[in-house]
Amino acid sequence: MRKIAATYIFPGTSSPIKNGILVCDDDGTILDILDRGDSFREEAGVEFYSGILAPGFVNAHCHLEFSHLHNKIEKHIGFSGFLEKINQLRDEPANKEKALQIADRKMWAAGIAAVGDVSNSELSLSVKQKSRINYHTFVEVFGFHPSRAERAFTKAEQVYSSFDRANLSASIVPHSPYSVSHELFELIKNRAKEKGGLFSIHNQESKAETEFFISGKGAISKHFSDNLKLDTSHWKPTGKSSLQSIINYLPKENQLLLVHNTQTQKEDIKALKQHRSLANTYFILCPNSNLFIENELPPVDLFREEKLQICLGTDSLASNTELSILQEMLTIQQNFPEATLEELLSWACLNGAKALNIEESFGTLEQGKKPGVNLITGINFKTMKLTPNAKVKRLI
Repeated sequence: MRKIAATYIFPGTSSPIKNGILVCDDDGTILDILDRGDSFREEAGVEFYSGILAPGFVNAHCHLEFSHLHNKIEKHIGFSGFLEKINQLRDEPANKEKALQIADRKMWAAGIAAVGDVSNSELSLSVKQKSRINYHTFVEVFGFHPSRAERAFTKAEQVYSSFDRANLSASIVPHSPYSVSHELFELIKNRAKEKGGLFSIHNQESKAETEFFISGKGAISKHFSDNLKLDTSHWKPTGKSSLQSIINYLPKENQLLLVHNTQTQKEDIKALKQHRSLANTYFILCPNSNLFIENELPPVDLFREEKLQICLGTDSLASNTELSILQEMLTIQQNFPEATLEELLSWACLNGAKALNIEESFGTLEQGKKPGVNLITGINFKTMKLTPNAKVKRLI
């Protein structure tokens, strides 16, 4: 049994506890949280740390398969430039499994206890089987041209079956509004309604995505025709935002994770509210990836005002310098100082766990759970803000 004390404990179910003691079994199960009030006194057998104790982080959106592309793509090349680079580099010779293993270990060391990971193949399967991290795999489907719908969907089902046979949680999801045909959307939607499970989609990630749906022109159209040599003659712009254009393909019954959301507007949120309950809708933010690619950020103030369920993700090492939820929190705090530390931790822990349907085990420090325990140091306790020197150390 371990007794761990810190300046504050952030349990995720109540206000922070000053000078509390977290009591854990040897296997990491939370046994109790002792509230000693404001007074601190040394006690035999109690580990004390200057900092805060928090549950393990949940990385709600990652692409582990792109780990071999670390430092291969330059910053601020824009969304179409990034898509072109990914298309060029994703199959280049590399020790991909080694890169996956390193990324997985680094995420664990960075306090990440669970991950919603996007996969296009079985490449990450063996790493996930051996990992100490809890993974849900989003088997992602591409297919812009209608003629590819059946083939793309069949391949996704094969990948899904591999994860399912390995007893790894998975679901089949569309990549984005602009990369999936109506025919393919129907196949994915019908399967999701029949089988249930989590539904994720890259949403409103760039101005180019909006332009493509409004006018049919711009960087994405150019990427399809020039780089991918795709026939786009079947495509008809809708004159509406991408989210409003594909909203009927997002099954109301399924838990929905909307990822990135840098271009999401108030009208899009209104349309969502009319279409589905926001109680099972989560907005995943990956701010460092957004800055890396387009030097833009999602409208966090709008999302806070609308009381949306916000979660945090890292995206991939192709579009981020590291897979660190703490660094995502720091970036949000720097750009949106109204967001409190308690909010940031709820986004990084409980909301992510709820989005992945694992809140019974992760996301909060509660009796009977094994969520992992992080020590976060580098806190300004007067302002209750992270400092630029903030660090995380996994204790359990």
